[in-house]
Amino acid sequence: MANAGRSGAVSLLLNNRLAAAGVALLALIVAVALLAPVLPLADPNATAPADRLMRPFSPDHLLGTDALGRDILARLVWGTRVSLMVGISATAIAAMVGSAIGLVAGFVGGRIDGLLMRGIDMVMAFPYILLALAIVAVLGPGLLNALYAIAVVNVPFFARNVRGMALGLSRREFVDAARLSGQSGPEVLFAEVLPNVMPVIVVTMSTTVGWMILETAGLSFLGLGAQPPQADLGSMLGEGRKVLFNAPHVSVVPGLMIFVLVMSINLVGDGVRDVLDPRLKSGALARPSARTRVERADAPVATTPAAVLELKGLRTLFGLGGREVAAVRDVDLLIGEGECLGLVGESGSGKSVTAMSIMGLVPSPPGRIGGGAAFFRGRDLFALSDGEIRRMRGSAVAHVFQDPLSTLHPLFTIGDQLIEAIRAHRPLRRRTARQEAADLLALVRIPNPRLRLEAYPHELSGGMRQRVAIAMALANDADLVVADEPTTALDVTVQAEVLTLLNRLRQEKNAAVLFITHDFGVVSALCDRVAVMYAGEIVETGRTEAVLAAPAHPYTRRLVDCVPVLGEPERRLDAIEGRPPPPGALPKGCAFAPRCPSVAPVCREAPVAVRELAAGRTARCLFPLVGAGHV
Repeated sequence: MANAGRSGAVSLLLNNRLAAAGVALLALIVAVALLAPVLPLADPNATAPADRLMRPFSPDHLLGTDALGRDILARLVWGTRVSLMVGISATAIAAMVGSAIGLVAGFVGGRIDGLLMRGIDMVMAFPYILLALAIVAVLGPGLLNALYAIAVVNVPFFARNVRGMALGLSRREFVDAARLSGQSGPEVLFAEVLPNVMPVIVVTMSTTVGWMILETAGLSFLGLGAQPPQADLGSMLGEGRKVLFNAPHVSVVPGLMIFVLVMSINLVGDGVRDVLDPRLKSGALARPSARTRVERADAPVATTPAAVLELKGLRTLFGLGGREVAAVRDVDLLIGEGECLGLVGESGSGKSVTAMSIMGLVPSPPGRIGGGAAFFRGRDLFALSDGEIRRMRGSAVAHVFQDPLSTLHPLFTIGDQLIEAIRAHRPLRRRTARQEAADLLALVRIPNPRLRLEAYPHELSGGMRQRVAIAMALANDADLVVADEPTTALDVTVQAEVLTLLNRLRQEKNAAVLFITHDFGVVSALCDRVAVMYAGEIVETGRTEAVLAAPAHPYTRRLVDCVPVLGEPERRLDAIEGRPPPPGALPKGCAFAPRCPSVAPVCREAPVAVRELAAGRTARCLFPLVGAGHV
């Protein structure tokens, strides 16, 4: 279901215009080269001194003739065929040998790794072109020997890349699990490590073929590759050098072919690299910009300018397989001064997308803001300049993400990262910022704060890292803290400590908090109000105690029923049957209708609007479980 609507590899490649142009051009060149034996071409090796150095577009010689009267078009087609075969063959040999060395070295390690990589270092110690010349000098001139030489000098390139990948993968948990299941070393290497390294090998090959062709052409240009009368692009270029001033077309034609061939291969290689990048599977073959793109027809007006945050009709879209789907639709939220609003819902409901949309953190492409507005103290965030948004990030609005180990930079100490967060918005001396960083760690109850400033993220426990993330969010006294499931990866004891800390800091700093979670138990302990989200829409809002005591929406009722109650061991905890609909396949009517136990035919006919049940209490339901008198 997660892959519904996702583009295939071919369509992704063709969505990239440059890569598609490269594919078309390369396919044409390869087709002509493969059809060389059956095309009506002249004999590429037949000399005709009487016809020497004829200009292009001469009768019977479309591209003219060379110094021996040989037809340049025929030699170009056959020479391209030879260059392609040599470049692809050399790449395949270098990839097989280099990848094998890198896999074994990275996976086995120890002395074998040292021995293999020292041998690779010895090869890399020589300039690659001089080493290739030396190999050809030993083996003798010839196209096959040039192929071997080019393959050998490129083995270290593959070995180094693959060894780094294999070294990291050999220490991953899924490899340990494979070992524990009883698989042998070779089985783990070829079944677990190699499939994960294969994309790197494929990308490296696709971007190396063009370089191999250039290197082979260079050797042939020097007379060490293809030998007369055999032609490849490099030897044709070398022959044309002798008559460059009298008949420049003899050199220009093969030179242009080398340029076009290598350029098309490089464009295809770039496209293959993007297709194999899992982050670009949405079909947007481009790197995300620093801010979410905003494209909306009109901007609504803030109705509560005094609120810290007000979302009005927020609509966030994602490109998916050549079309756009709405991950968040018409979201309205309000957070007051010092208030904590809990945003609850299943995975995929749109909670994180909503939070990321506020400060333009949704990657574009493939995401964009398609409608609505986010008002921060009455200012439309979507209408501000990039510079204004950058200054507000981390100062006015701060984020605490779910996994602090991936949020914190692994190569910098905790102190460096806290100091950076402080000095990014305040012109303080480093010593003063360091003291503030220590005070922040003490504020979030981290013992020995000065000592912890010198620690790296991996040296701290999960709870400690999350406290550091909270300290960074509070570094500049943010008015709004967005906490995106900050306790999900923590054990129960540490989770309780972090929640208590957040609640205490919220009260001391009077900061508004948008707290995203799956758990109504967490909401009951921390949040003043709650908003329930399903399939990209807000389906219910209200005071936490009122929603917990009498849920109005059937989805909220089912979520509350999943929370265990202390002192009621016999209470049945029923999971919600089915799964939320994907954004690209929403039902016509109520999004929860396929899973609702009390659905009626009218629920499936048209989208359901939000109903106000009482002051501050709304539900997106035609038949709410409670009425105005029960709220």
